[in-house]
Amino acid sequence: MKFFTTCCLMILCSNIVAQKNVRLTSPDGNIVFSFLIQKGQPQYSVSYNRQVLLQNSTINLVFDDASPLQHCRLKTGTHYSEGVENYSLIVGKTSLVNQPYKEATIYLQGEKYDVNVEVKAFNDGIAFRYVFPEQPGHRSVTLLEESSQFNVTGDPIIKALLLPNFLTSHEGLYSTAALSSIREDTLMDMPALLQFPGNVYMAITEAALLDYAGMYLVKRNGILTSQLSPLPGQTEIKVKASLPHSSAWRVMLIGSRIGALIESNILTSLCPPVNLKETAWIKTGTTTFPWWNGTIVPDTNFTPGNNFETNKYYIDFCAANNVLYHTVVESGGHEWYTNDGDGYQPGAHTDVTKPVNGLDMKQLCEYAHSVGVGVRVWVHWKALYPQLDTAFAVFEKWGLSGMMVDFMDRDDQQMVNIQTEILEKAAAHHLHIQFHGAYKPTGLSRTYPNEFTREGTLNYECDKWNDLVTPGADLNIVFTRMLAGSTDYHLGGFRAFGMPNTPGRGAFKVQYTRPLVMGTRCHMLAMYVVLENYQGMLCDYPYAYINQPGFEVLQHIPTTWDETKVADAKIDQYVSIARRKGNDWFIGTISNDEERSVNLNLAFLPAGEYSASIYSDAADVQLNPDHLIKETIAVNNSKTISIKLSNGGGNVIILHKN
Repeated sequence: MKFFTTCCLMILCSNIVAQKNVRLTSPDGNIVFSFLIQKGQPQYSVSYNRQVLLQNSTINLVFDDASPLQHCRLKTGTHYSEGVENYSLIVGKTSLVNQPYKEATIYLQGEKYDVNVEVKAFNDGIAFRYVFPEQPGHRSVTLLEESSQFNVTGDPIIKALLLPNFLTSHEGLYSTAALSSIREDTLMDMPALLQFPGNVYMAITEAALLDYAGMYLVKRNGILTSQLSPLPGQTEIKVKASLPHSSAWRVMLIGSRIGALIESNILTSLCPPVNLKETAWIKTGTTTFPWWNGTIVPDTNFTPGNNFETNKYYIDFCAANNVLYHTVVESGGHEWYTNDGDGYQPGAHTDVTKPVNGLDMKQLCEYAHSVGVGVRVWVHWKALYPQLDTAFAVFEKWGLSGMMVDFMDRDDQQMVNIQTEILEKAAAHHLHIQFHGAYKPTGLSRTYPNEFTREGTLNYECDKWNDLVTPGADLNIVFTRMLAGSTDYHLGGFRAFGMPNTPGRGAFKVQYTRPLVMGTRCHMLAMYVVLENYQGMLCDYPYAYINQPGFEVLQHIPTTWDETKVADAKIDQYVSIARRKGNDWFIGTISNDEERSVNLNLAFLPAGEYSASIYSDAADVQLNPDHLIKETIAVNNSKTISIKLSNGGGNVIILHKN
């Protein structure tokens, strides 16, 4: 485990330039941000390698008690500086970040409020945010809207999740279409990916979402425009804040290689340094999640249910197979805690500090700890939050390690603050958090490394009730939602079937207990490498794994990494992602619903000789999707490995340095 060491802002130059036009470049000079005020309207443009991507994009804030920011002027000169973001990540796709940047602060004066626009340029993207400084006569600000335009040139292809409203679990199938074909006022989730001609890619998302409303994109008069999630119970007010205050960063990841967007560390670089005094207790790893499989146990001499014996069965499996955590969820449709509500919704007498009869959580934790396993729980946020301080104190006394907090389904300012409060108070009691039914990450795993993962994506939990999560849908997630960070996906189904109506293979069908998954066994194994996910699940029941081909991969798979490289990728077709832990490399490759061959160049490897264990789709995988072949060969960084992927297939390569 790499621990946080420094966050060094090396200011190399600092000056204030009095000018009407502002120009900021990335350290390598490839990205150019231009800003000016035209007839009172602040506008910016962004180019990459001399190709204009955004042009004349206005920025605007709408206040409850003043004219919008679009009626403003430059208050003073622009402040320029540059430096290096140099820090360690406790959880992440890399352990050490060293990222040069240039930045500018633009000082604007509106009718009533002064607003600073901070811009930060990296070699792989650019970001800006609004800062409301302390100013005479004002203690607070109320925003009715933020209308930041992203006026895209041409008609690129956009890949985005289209949503009906702001009350959402952020789960759905992504749409891919020409931007011009997206209907006006359609709400789009972020990250959204834009593909420009000439192999240029830009993803729009946000970073450091703290005490502010979550942002979406809509198309207004043909222009992508930001729209904030409203505070509950009304539609007008989006943000209420005391001064000084700042918005989240509006981030544009940019590159000529789609893999560069996946590798980028911009989101964590835009977030505050780690906010915890002591972090040695933070330990990432895989976990069971028995709800997915139906809490299956073998024939027993005890009654299965919310009791010690059922959970002991899963804990013993964890101890024997290097699974760090067991999650206590429910049994028979009832939570592990006292609740008189229906359908997991909290009732009037819900109490998360009182387990159901027959379940002694302290006893369970003590047993688990005795065999080297941690215990986590699932909890509805509405059941947890009213008891937050009491519950966390009790959970720590029991010996819990963390929890999944579920059904949040909002990202207004109030919910954003609730999640921050949960993270801060959980850390005080040495508890990690997995947010489920929640919005995307915004890089705050740097600030709060006890945030292990978030959902905000349609995933294999849906295999219990529909057939939407195909291998092609998995691939879409890599180029959209995963750009934001750790991606909770209910991994580990070990009964692979072909897509519905696929000739020659056992077709997938929906079943609630012992669910099936689409694609091949190797596709599932590869997902543990392809996805950035600091708490991978083994969702199937223990007997589904024992003596099964490929299970040894899951017994030793890391969940945080020292380095990430995208070896090869083609949107809508396949992706190969290589991640390093220590001296070992893990390469995961997944395909969409088509067969293909991929030539994997190992030039990214450091010098030296490696032993490569290769897990591939077997020759008969069309008839038996669980079948795989394993071979071991010697390789180095001059080697190219040709891998063949079945439709819905995958491949895993584990390289140990000799």
